[in-house]
Amino acid sequence: MDKKTSAILSYALGWVTGVVFLFVGKNDPDVKFHASQSIVFFGAVTVLNVVLSVLGSLLGALGIIFSLAGLALAVLAFVVWIMAMIQANKTGGVRAELPIVGKFTAPYADQLAAAVK
Repeated sequence: MDKKTSAILSYALGWVTGVVFLFVGKNDPDVKFHASQSIVFFGAVTVLNVVLSVLGSLLGALGIIFSLAGLALAVLAFVVWIMAMIQANKTGGVRAELPIVGKFTAPYADQLAAAVK
């Protein structure tokens, strides 16, 4: 599988395919970067969704606010998911940072790529 396809597929099923391509994917630092970025972004979205769901359950009638926040988060995650795959396609699999997550992922991507072979 080429670099571009691996980079796109590292976002396909969120953090799950990020983990798969981090450990099983090509031994390419750019693919590992996309996989790491997928894990960080979609992992954070998953944690936030769980927190919003728990808070919504505990607060009864005020839970609608957390439900709406969860819906907004899901829409944002969907938009970023599509944007990440399009960007990976446009760049041919070369590193393309997501707006916020890329700044956290970039410093550690090379270390992670070297550690996971």
